[in-house]
Amino acid sequence: MIVSWMTTNRCNLACDHCYQDAGCEHSNELSTGEARKMIGEIARAGFKVMIFSGGEPLLRDDIYELVEHAADLGLRCVFGTNGTLIEDEVARRLKASGAAAMGISIDSLDPATHDRFRGFAGAHTGALAGIESCKRAGLPFQIHTTTLEWNRREICDITDFAVASGAVGHFVFFLIPVGRGKFIQDTSLQVRENELLLRQLMEKQREVPIPVKPTCAPQFTRVAAELGVPTRYRQGCLAGLTYCVVGSQGIVRPCAYMTEEAGDVRKKPFDEIWRDSPVFARLRTRVYSGACGTCDFADRCGGCRARAAYYHDGDYLAQDDYCAHGLGIDVEMEGLT
Repeated sequence: MIVSWMTTNRCNLACDHCYQDAGCEHSNELSTGEARKMIGEIARAGFKVMIFSGGEPLLRDDIYELVEHAADLGLRCVFGTNGTLIEDEVARRLKASGAAAMGISIDSLDPATHDRFRGFAGAHTGALAGIESCKRAGLPFQIHTTTLEWNRREICDITDFAVASGAVGHFVFFLIPVGRGKFIQDTSLQVRENELLLRQLMEKQREVPIPVKPTCAPQFTRVAAELGVPTRYRQGCLAGLTYCVVGSQGIVRPCAYMTEEAGDVRKKPFDEIWRDSPVFARLRTRVYSGACGTCDFADRCGGCRARAAYYHDGDYLAQDDYCAHGLGIDVEMEGLT
């Protein structure tokens, strides 16, 4: 099971798509003591992986202490970071604290394009420097890419870059219009483009030695099965099933892109929220409606619950309107044009 903690809303970049609308630190973010308590409750709930995200998690002064505490409790500590703050000493301290891997964002192989999207001149150079610092420290890293209309043709090239750079995986995030992402919704892929890119990524998986993981596009599990492509990932949407997030202020939600609140760790222990929340209980019924409710791949895919909620007035068990299979759209594998 995986939990992602949005450690802070503070960030040194201003990314166009940020689902947290990150920038300034919230006044009531979890303190060190509150975070340590929560981490203990996460371990007690049986979680195995803890993602330190943000904002930018490396802006928390206590990040090394908290990683060490989580690692001591048996959690595998990984990061979602823009990579620009990972200097050699930072990478060494992270590894010594127990960090297992860093997820570093690369959205384009063209520095200027990446920098525009990330809202910061030098973001691309900084991310590459962060990768090199990880390599020198022996700290594993993977590449994270958000895919949109303007970079869809280079996604598989970024996979090749990930392999060449020594990354342990390439995670490709499909935009959900929340936070600042609402303002760039017109640049997101449409249903047909989603399907074509998923097929291209699964074909790419045949060729490369590292995992390629589409995220917020659970239909990849169906596509992999249809194409006969082996993948280590056997379940699509995990929200509320084996995954949830905790915001910087302690609010628990099923995933980073859903607004539905499951509880507040300041008012109730995390493990009790995970066990008892009505939001999680409803998600765990997996009684989907619409096309997702009648789909042969419902158990394997589950549809994106965040998209279902966004496009169906908060009904997170509704159908995922971004699924070509569910909408009966026949898409041939013809490449992206």
